[in-house]
Amino acid sequence: MSKIWIGLFRGVNVGGRKMVMKNLVTALEAAGLQDVRTYIQSGNVLFRSALSEQELETLIDGVVEKTFGYHANLHLVTLSHLETVLKDNPYRNHKHTGKAQHVFFFKAPPSHVDRELMDSLKADSEAYEITDELMYLYAPDGIGRSKLVEKIGKAIKADMTARNLNTVETLRDMAAELSA
Repeated sequence: MSKIWIGLFRGVNVGGRKMVMKNLVTALEAAGLQDVRTYIQSGNVLFRSALSEQELETLIDGVVEKTFGYHANLHLVTLSHLETVLKDNPYRNHKHTGKAQHVFFFKAPPSHVDRELMDSLKADSEAYEITDELMYLYAPDGIGRSKLVEKIGKAIKADMTARNLNTVETLRDMAAELSA
């Protein structure tokens, strides 16, 4: 039975890692994925497949390497996972939403979290909550100015990718549409 998957690529269309979304859709469809669609140019893809998560990671990495010339740094999540992420968001009732709230998805639980460093870097207006699967960040002044975000790789030892709340909600809505 096929399942709806959401793929979150890390580091595409920045630093020379070009990924034309139209070409990605064509290549993934040719590889057997169904109902492939993308959202914005930062590496969000939705599709239907009966393959396991591990099989999909291997398949998609091969497709990306063949099509674009580099290995994919991909996090796969399901519609139910995105729904849970949104439901459990500790900042969902804050005044600032959308671009002020971010979700950092971990591929595996962090091997180390330096909360002392994080607390020393975060602005007074910022707040965060970390689980084994993700970090919620509330940054009403924007992540471009955030010293915490600038040093997040030193504070959290994990393979991660981030999306703002607007993107997470849109991906959830697109996945729900696919499953209807």
